[in-house]
Order: sequence, then C-alpha cells, then structure tokens
Amino acid sequence: MADLAGWIGAFALLLAYAAVSFKKLRPDSRPYQLLNALGSLLLILNTFHYRAYPSTFVNVVWIAIAVTSWVRASAQARRDTGKGTLAAD
Repeated sequence: MADLAGWIGAFALLLAYAAVSFKKLRPDSRPYQLLNALGSLLLILNTFHYRAYPSTFVNVVWIAIAVTSWVRASAQARRDTGKGTLAAD
C-alpha cells in the first residue's frame, strides 16, 4: 500500500508541475495547490513507511506551502466573488 501511495503521489506532483509548465493551470490556482498537497501527502505516507525521513521532511514542508497557498487562493476567490468578478481557478 505504501508503494501505491508513493506512485500516485509522485504522479500527482509531476502532473501539477507539467500542468503549470504547459500553462494548463496557473501556479496560484486552487487545483494546482490541491494536486501539490495530495501528492505530498501520499509521498509522506510512502517515505515515512520506508523511514526516509529527509524526504518525509521535504514533503511536510511542501504540503504546508501548498495548503497555505490554497487557503490564500480561496480567500482571494471569496474577495473577488464579493466584488462581482469571477474567481480564477
């Protein structure tokens, strides 16, 4: 199960990176940050299981950045919606 989580997490992070690189998602969008957070969470499970603690640490920081960015993007979307403009995802 840890291996499957790791592979799915790696795929999610690579998908997020590719989507931003090829301008399919904006780096400040909630879907991008959700992919980052999900990928990191799954990689945390994998790396913790295998006691690869430096990689676990990197992914804990990565998910913290993704969640913080997602919260900020959500708050901005609410502010934009309140102003009568459409929020960008």
